[in-house]
Amino acid sequence: MQNRREFLKGTAWMGAAAAFAGCVAPAAKLGGTGTMSGFAAPPLKKVRVGVVGLGMRGPGAVHRLAAIPGVEVAALCDLYPARVDAQQKWLKDNGKPEARPYSGEEGWKAMCESDLDLVYIVTPWALHTPIALYAMEHGKHAAIEVPSAMNLEECWACVETSERTGRHCMQLENCCYGEIEMLTLNLVRNGKLGELVHGEGAYIHDLRDLNYLDPAKGGYQDYWRLKWNRDHFGNPYPTHGLVPLMQAMNINRGDRFDYLTCVSTAQIGMDEYAKVKFGEDSWQAKLHPKCGDMSTTVIRTVNGKTVMIQHDVTSARPYSRINLLSGTQGCLNDYPFRIALAEKPGDPAHGWADDKTRGEIIETWRHPLWKVAGELAKKMGGHGGMDFLMDLRLCYCLQNGLPLDMDVYDLATSCSLTELCERSALNRGASQDVPDFTRGGWETAKPLGIETVDLEKLGLSDSDVKKDDSQLNV
Repeated sequence: MQNRREFLKGTAWMGAAAAFAGCVAPAAKLGGTGTMSGFAAPPLKKVRVGVVGLGMRGPGAVHRLAAIPGVEVAALCDLYPARVDAQQKWLKDNGKPEARPYSGEEGWKAMCESDLDLVYIVTPWALHTPIALYAMEHGKHAAIEVPSAMNLEECWACVETSERTGRHCMQLENCCYGEIEMLTLNLVRNGKLGELVHGEGAYIHDLRDLNYLDPAKGGYQDYWRLKWNRDHFGNPYPTHGLVPLMQAMNINRGDRFDYLTCVSTAQIGMDEYAKVKFGEDSWQAKLHPKCGDMSTTVIRTVNGKTVMIQHDVTSARPYSRINLLSGTQGCLNDYPFRIALAEKPGDPAHGWADDKTRGEIIETWRHPLWKVAGELAKKMGGHGGMDFLMDLRLCYCLQNGLPLDMDVYDLATSCSLTELCERSALNRGASQDVPDFTRGGWETAKPLGIETVDLEKLGLSDSDVKKDDSQLNV
């Protein structure tokens, strides 16, 4: 088994990424609590949360967290004080306690040093890991927007710091809580697809307008996402399509990724967009991003299963995460949702189920979390409700001393693709080994079960949740 240091040999080429990020946090030394698989921290009667990053996604997080009983948004932090003031006003207008304000380049450090239980990180990618590491070192659990780490060094740093400090480090992968993704998990756990053989996921979302949008008009601060596309190849954003498949296929919980290969197309769409939108002599048209329009990665697991992951934020095509799982007794495919099931083991399944059968399957196998809290989540908003269910489960687990649905090994494994895909795509699709961040723990770790929440115990009712149209769905 290759260890951390062996995997990091020959990665000096990532120096450009480190320079772009501003800093790559040093890896913590292993030792202390041991594995985080199945780890449950002591229960918290009240979860005091500090939210850092109040630009695009942060305000929605503040509003969702504040709606959960037993959760206090105790601190707010952003580079710009005006953003902090805006969310402070929202808390006051909605009858919530005032939060401690922090701002400036390193306001997040002071926030992490304060009296909190959880630091909720919604900043640009480059700050995700540095803030998470600092939070854990100061005794806080960390919840990080996607992708949570941008290279192998950061992935290992998250793993080792979480293990050493005994603090959760969870990636906020909201797509695991989508209605169809959770339906899929329930079908798989009940054996309806048989033994899984292959999965496909993606992030296909035309973001050209947002990538080039002036920051003063609501675009990414200092064009940070566009700059990443300028400097990198491969797949910088693999987790939305990948992590739900990892849960269903028991990755890091009975199986693990072994190796991958990645190829990418040339970059065409962004150049074309920039020329048409801004003119051939504009700085936008002369930027020439490296990131190809379509990146395709194929992964093989130790147990002989395969996964395909794609990334395309440039092409004029409808949004899709694909969300396909194929097994010995059936196949499920989303966008639009379709399913084919064999009547009994060994039978073929040549056609998709008709509308009536599909509707019956959805009603019968709807995930218990969606049965219990789905309507509340839809009312709250945030990608159709999945953002709220993610936050609800996170806080419920912290309050009740339960293991989280996603641990630091899921974070590291999914985020490792950012560097591994780039290395492969730059080397004619050369195979890249995927690190075993669990160090063998995957062989005995238990798969994720079918988990839900007790709304009565939580004290959450329909009257506690208000429709929030401010949620940003990107």
